[in-house]
Amino acid sequence: MSKYVLSAGADADLNEIWECIAQDNLGAADRWIERLFDAFDALAKTPGIGHQRRDLTSLPVLFWPVGRYLIIYRLGPNRIEIAAITQGGRDIPSFFGERS
Repeated sequence: MSKYVLSAGADADLNEIWECIAQDNLGAADRWIERLFDAFDALAKTPGIGHQRRDLTSLPVLFWPVGRYLIIYRLGPNRIEIAAITQGGRDIPSFFGERS
């Protein structure tokens, strides 16, 4: 497996992350987004490196930390879907509740 797709929510998350960081530093915002896209590529190549968090959600998703962010993704038959990107310190159950 070496493909991934971004959900609409994940795309919006990336825009929000970039805009937040860019208020202080455009270059840093670009570097963070690049770092996240590098992680998407790595996850697509080795999707098993993520981990489940049954204490946070019963949804069939995996988590992968990148710096202060969590990439939340689903496994598919031929690709992974990046479902969300959020700060690791966030209340994840509430975050999923807001997304539903």
